[in-house]
Amino acid sequence: MIDTITEYLHILVPLGVASILAFYFLIPKRVGKDAPPIVKSTSSIPIIGTALEFGASPMNMVRRCYEQYGPVYTVPILNNRMTFLIGPEAQEPFFKLNDDVLSPQEVYSFMKPVFGPGVVYDATKKNRQVQFQSMANGLRSSRLRCYVGKIEKETVAFLKGWGNEGTIDIFDALSELTILTASRCLHGDDVRETLFREVSELYADLDHGVTPLSVFFPNAPTQAHFKRNRARKEMVKLFSKIIAARRANKGKSDGTDILSIFLDIRYKDGTLITDEEVTGLLIALLFAGQHTSCITSTWTSLFIMNNPHVLEKVMKEQSDILDDKPFGYDSVNEMKYLHDCMREALRLCPPLCLLMRHVKKDVKLTANHTTYVIPKGDTVLVSPTVSMRLDSTFPDADTFIPERYGPGREEHKQPYAYMAFGGGVHSCMGQAFGFLQVKTILSVILRQYEFKMVADKMPICDFEAMVVGPKGDCTVTYKKRTD
Repeated sequence: MIDTITEYLHILVPLGVASILAFYFLIPKRVGKDAPPIVKSTSSIPIIGTALEFGASPMNMVRRCYEQYGPVYTVPILNNRMTFLIGPEAQEPFFKLNDDVLSPQEVYSFMKPVFGPGVVYDATKKNRQVQFQSMANGLRSSRLRCYVGKIEKETVAFLKGWGNEGTIDIFDALSELTILTASRCLHGDDVRETLFREVSELYADLDHGVTPLSVFFPNAPTQAHFKRNRARKEMVKLFSKIIAARRANKGKSDGTDILSIFLDIRYKDGTLITDEEVTGLLIALLFAGQHTSCITSTWTSLFIMNNPHVLEKVMKEQSDILDDKPFGYDSVNEMKYLHDCMREALRLCPPLCLLMRHVKKDVKLTANHTTYVIPKGDTVLVSPTVSMRLDSTFPDADTFIPERYGPGREEHKQPYAYMAFGGGVHSCMGQAFGFLQVKTILSVILRQYEFKMVADKMPICDFEAMVVGPKGDCTVTYKKRTD
């Protein structure tokens, strides 16, 4: 999000003061005594000071405004009014209200060139419901049971190239492994074994085609956008061949991959899903899971390495569970402490630092004994990064403490406090798959190798990225376990 605002400013500033003033006077004026307080910039630069402050350090600004103005406040940025809801009480309506009141469609429309027409938030409401239901069906526990073996197989094969010891960038390694395992589970054996290289190269162009500029100008004539558009067309061609082979019963699939579910989608009017829409849904799933899973597995592994007592408890759990039962879906689900390590890594370093909705109807809420009315037309935001580091919700919030989720504490159960996977009507449907994928990968890796961080301190969160990953040295040394 930092880059988004900064790059936007780089476009606007050269247009001159007159243009900036025009944007300023386009800002709708607050009405009503219950409107949230308007944030004043700490910058001496008039009109665009808040935009500059937000662009320079958005999370610092969000935290600064929370401490100064309370849990609900509005930041005017150019022609946008951004109203923030911070803390469990203020965040409740964000997660409870439906799309008719708080809509994601307007704020995420910039993804249409990546996913294609008629997919996810470019689909009609009825078609979108069918698409989401099909995704949910593909991520049910009956399917997840089949995925553990696939993920384990990919991880073991991947580790064969490591040898007995060496040095790697753990973020790069886990990024590569994540897309391998995701392709096996989501796309199927035929894609993973014969077309993976082509799919991964096209995906990279799609991924690089989502830039900060894309948020405001998704069709700007940039090289990244040209490559993105070409990659999506090529991806449709590639998957159309796979789809045709599958429908002719010539494709190689065991029927457990999500592509096999998408092929059978029929909308409520009886229309069969198109090849382009199937491809778009696969791209959307890969986008949703690739960044978040590789970032989460990286942070979780680094936090475990950096805390010897945590590592000891993780390894004891592994041995206790796997000493008397085979590795599989049930045993991975029993890894509660590893699960809590992952939860805590997500709390401290959530991949998405801001979640957004467009306000379609006035929203009334109460927080900290004060009633507010957020007017129609605002963009309303919550910040997992800031809210999940409030000491009032998570004591000693800046410290990695997996035990906070265990019996006697269970701090995550306070409503709307823990939101690493969203919440309410828009809770991430892929969270069960994400936990299973990351836990399976880490279980295999940690049981095979001992690790040590090369740097003497943890990386920091890279808020200059569209999805927040680690910024700093992620180099680790590894050595084959002999015990």
